[in-house]
Amino acid sequence: MSIWSRIADAIASLAKGEGLTAMFDRLRTPPERSVAFAIAVIGLGAKMAKADGHVTRNEVAAFREVFHIAPKDEGNAAKVFNLARTDVAGFEDYARRVRAMFSDDDGPLCDLMEGLFHIALADGEYHPAEDAYLRKVAEIFGFDERRFRSIRAQFVPEAERDPYDVLGVSPDAPLDEVRAAWHAIVRETHPDRMIARGVPEEALRLAEKRLMSVNRAWEEISEARAA
Repeated sequence: MSIWSRIADAIASLAKGEGLTAMFDRLRTPPERSVAFAIAVIGLGAKMAKADGHVTRNEVAAFREVFHIAPKDEGNAAKVFNLARTDVAGFEDYARRVRAMFSDDDGPLCDLMEGLFHIALADGEYHPAEDAYLRKVAEIFGFDERRFRSIRAQFVPEAERDPYDVLGVSPDAPLDEVRAAWHAIVRETHPDRMIARGVPEEALRLAEKRLMSVNRAWEEISEARAA
């Protein structure tokens, strides 16, 4: 059964009267976590796509770039998007449920934030309302300002970008510590690690921008230290 068929089953339970809270509680453990992750990205993304006042075709198409969606599964993916877009629940409620679901590991929350940034930039602009939305989601997820800036710098060209922020280390950290932080992020971005923490195989392309960003940060720091 594909992940989209499993998502359709989860949505069907909502139609039968199961609430959002009960659904996320039921999807807390593997392998159901990958279903919850996909619903969270699409659900929060659908609500964010309205943050700048309208939903563009590019923003909808961005879901196809985050997730590989086979033609036969497009209907189920569309159901998730439309349900979230019309759901009376606020995005804060979605974010809190997701935070509770991944309370033992914030790695999936970082993956999810990167997916939302990808969707936000799909129309070529980063709207102030989208920035406010993503800041609030990051706050609910428990991310501090440095971590938020680190993720934003991967996607927003004009964003202030500090390579030390990207790697999550202090500017006065020894080079060995910086190298260790870089290696740790690269390890955590390996597809096997991402799948183990609940990221569905269909969404592994989320790692591409992270790897590019952390590798560039390491190169900048190592070259500057060698000069």
